[in-house]
Amino acid sequence: MIQIIFGKKGSGKTKRILDMANASVNEAKGNVLFVDDDRRYTLSLKPQVRFIDASEYAVKGVEPFYGFLAGILAGNYDISVVYIDAFLKLVNATEEQLIAFFAKLERLVESANCDIVISYSEDTANVPECIRKYQI
Repeated sequence: MIQIIFGKKGSGKTKRILDMANASVNEAKGNVLFVDDDRRYTLSLKPQVRFIDASEYAVKGVEPFYGFLAGILAGNYDISVVYIDAFLKLVNATEEQLIAFFAKLERLVESANCDIVISYSEDTANVPECIRKYQI
């Protein structure tokens, strides 16, 4: 399942996703991952949450980011949930690319049998309906 937290910069998305990641450690049947574009929030997460700084792997753009996620999920079948902060910075995509990305991501999540929670820095009204449907 894909879930998205929408909101403009400064609306509390990062705090919410950090809290969700920390809380899920107690409930998750497998590993919990947190992907961000820098190391700023490393110490805000419980030690059981695996933190990944995507900038260390030169991941920028829709296709590289999708491949990055697919590789992570292919390499570890025990992942229950992946939290992604700074999503739009990581994918740096047009609206059309985002629509195609989420269609592929939905298939990936189903085959990997995991959940993905994304913080998306945009007002919901400015997001296509096919992406808005993932709002939590």
